[in-house]
Amino acid sequence: MPIKPEVLQINQVAKSKLFLVEELKLRFSNGVQRTYERLASRGHGAVMMIVLDSDNHLLLVREYAGGIDDYTLSLPKGAVDEGETIYQAADRELKEEIGFGARRIDFLKELTTAPNYMGHKLQAVIARDLYPCRLVGDEPEPLEVVKWPLSDIDALALNPEFTEGRAIAGLYMARHYIETHQ
Repeated sequence: MPIKPEVLQINQVAKSKLFLVEELKLRFSNGVQRTYERLASRGHGAVMMIVLDSDNHLLLVREYAGGIDDYTLSLPKGAVDEGETIYQAADRELKEEIGFGARRIDFLKELTTAPNYMGHKLQAVIARDLYPCRLVGDEPEPLEVVKWPLSDIDALALNPEFTEGRAIAGLYMARHYIETHQ
């Protein structure tokens, strides 16, 4: 097992409402020193839900994504608020984004995105046994809910509107989970 580098210094480079950029001065076990930059983790993490209705359809959302300046089709997701478990956050986000709560939420896996540069971690869960319930969320406009048959996830993964890598990974993890936990 490699020895983690020694952190010599951490400097804040930039900060906004959502982002914190840090510079890390490191010394590796072989004596080499380097400076890395990272988008540090802020808040209490996030959760992404693979949502299945009683007909084994995925419930997806179409929403504006500022990072790519376009509308995209993806899985519901959101921040874990202070004091919430990932299960409570998932249920709240579902109520805010798609108008359903879930009686059953199962953990799938913790995911990272570009871990060489980002400290952000996302908890992937599968949500089932839905019931109607809507909460007011922080979205600037209503999200369009799109149903997609779980049996056709290969076509969804290739759909040009469904591009988020962690959402694609979530689909396949959910399918495997369902096939092995029935």
